[in-house]
Amino acid sequence: MKKVYICAPLGGDIQGNLEKAKRYTEYALKCGTAPVVPHFYALCLNDDIPSEREIGLSAGMSLLWFCDELWIFGDTITEGMRREIDFCRNLNIKTRAVKDSEIKKVLGGIRT
Repeated sequence: MKKVYICAPLGGDIQGNLEKAKRYTEYALKCGTAPVVPHFYALCLNDDIPSEREIGLSAGMSLLWFCDELWIFGDTITEGMRREIDFCRNLNIKTRAVKDSEIKKVLGGIRT
């Protein structure tokens, strides 16, 4: 099974972005992949504390070595996402931007 790293915004609206990450994860699962989702570290680390944010970012980056692809979600590329994308490009790990329309084809409309 292909391992894909979920690359999407987290900071700012953390709760809202965690909900989106759950949807992205469901999409990846239903596409037949094994998603790697570092966003869920925010459930046990505080993204507003720089040292804890760095722990989460470093842990996520260490998982990229094991991934076959990085899937980019959302309309915004954050600083953390840019680090992940650049890391993959340096290692020749395939990156793919996933459009909302692709997600809707697999999962349907937004659920509450």
